[in-house]
Amino acid sequence: MSKAKDKSGSRIQNNMASIDDLGDDLMQNILSRSPALSFASAACVSRSWSSVCHRVLSVPKLRSAVSFNPTLENAVNEVMDKVLHEPIRPHFVMVSIGPYVCLQAAFQLIEGKFGSGIPIIVNVCEGVIGKDVLTDQFVEFQWEITEEEDGSAELLESKGGISLTIGFLPGLKVHIIPLLFKIKGPQGILIDDFVMDIREATSTVSSPASPAGIILFSDRETDINPVLQTLEYAFSKDTFIVGDGGCQFLYRSDSGNTITNRPNSGCAAVALVFARDADKPLDIGETKFHVRLSTGVSPIGPTYRAASVKCRKSSTWLTASRETVRGHLDGQAILEEIYDELGNRIQYPAFYIGVTKRRKCSVGMESVRRMQFLEFHEVRGGDEEYLIVNSVGIKTGDSFRFYISDSGAALSSCTKVSNNLGHLKLDRDCGNNHMSDVDHCDKSNVFGGIIFTCCGRGDSFFGLPGIDSSPFLKNFPGVAFGGTYCAGEICRGDLNLYEQDNEEGDLVHCGQHVYSAAYLVMSYSPPPPQH
Repeated sequence: MSKAKDKSGSRIQNNMASIDDLGDDLMQNILSRSPALSFASAACVSRSWSSVCHRVLSVPKLRSAVSFNPTLENAVNEVMDKVLHEPIRPHFVMVSIGPYVCLQAAFQLIEGKFGSGIPIIVNVCEGVIGKDVLTDQFVEFQWEITEEEDGSAELLESKGGISLTIGFLPGLKVHIIPLLFKIKGPQGILIDDFVMDIREATSTVSSPASPAGIILFSDRETDINPVLQTLEYAFSKDTFIVGDGGCQFLYRSDSGNTITNRPNSGCAAVALVFARDADKPLDIGETKFHVRLSTGVSPIGPTYRAASVKCRKSSTWLTASRETVRGHLDGQAILEEIYDELGNRIQYPAFYIGVTKRRKCSVGMESVRRMQFLEFHEVRGGDEEYLIVNSVGIKTGDSFRFYISDSGAALSSCTKVSNNLGHLKLDRDCGNNHMSDVDHCDKSNVFGGIIFTCCGRGDSFFGLPGIDSSPFLKNFPGVAFGGTYCAGEICRGDLNLYEQDNEEGDLVHCGQHVYSAAYLVMSYSPPPPQH
């Protein structure tokens, strides 16, 4: 019996030796073609295999897939098979599902597929963008929902749909930070604690307390603008912020085996935080993030100033004044001026007022800074007393202009974004990673991207299919990207995105937009040669 064992062990050792004799280059070629799960097992075989696997996964990767299988479990398996068909070690997982899918069931299925230390966010979206697992074609799909007379919503089309995006970002650490509601005292959210938690998570791996970026998912019932204003105050202008400002979500934190999957009744928002690792190995290059915004509204009419302001639950009732007009204008008078401006042009489906708000910002006991912000409020209507708009937070003296959804402006803006992203294909020096006219990238390669676009856009808005995806598809064919249709797209920017200047000359920040599409593009620059 012992001789049989010796022979068996000898055969195993001989087989291992023969595999190792293949050489690192051939082994790297073989392992780079392995599915993710087999690759993970191979990395545990020996120290030499682990070293080869490290070389295979020395550059960042993003993988994304969409399935329209009506059975949730089958849809999850399909997108999992697609994104894990080659080596990847997920640092984060984002999943978007349709409004008809049970959020808890989808979360449990996804959670069971990934290790306990991987941060996961599952959100309910208005539609998905990505490559279909069956056709291998990029699609833009929205679920059609109609509102009944009793106020309930009915799904017109029960087509399945799930989008899965996973990312491997060496040189970065990814954390999940929740924005919680107050447990005691007046109702509210713990914005300062949220900012401090992000700073603490970032400072553990990076010398600056500002992260490289934040992908934010917010409860629809939460006014996310005060949060975005505080983030604008707290973090460097180099920190990108994008996301969905109106969705249901569940999440799992990255803190060991701690599982946090409370519904958004206990959590107002959740942030996926990307922090640069100051101790990354020398053979790891730099992942860069580039943000672009395609706007979809145009200003119309003069500038008004809020006069009498009343807040009623989730709406604001106001009168306004403007130059050359004595006294206050009621809602009906204001709307008549805007209709006169429109004249015989097409009747636009959505009206907003863009309010410029000067506010005091601080975190904790830090110094207060006055900053200006542009916030959009949808117009509900007007009468002989007041103009009525959604949401609250407008103060007497705030200036505002009307904006209308404009497919022509959106198409033009989308083309501008596409042309701008085209510069990322050029081998040039990389400058600011935000809203500059051109990013110059030194030997960098775009490896992935994510889109957050307004649910008001799409085929019916443009009259053409595939417009929102076109900047990616035109510039980066074959590169993985995914996206969602949102009910309140988030993108850190300013008033200049709307090709307007502030009359007072100060920078006016804008974090949440309407009828826009936010593009997050990821590129990688290899490390300099080691001498």
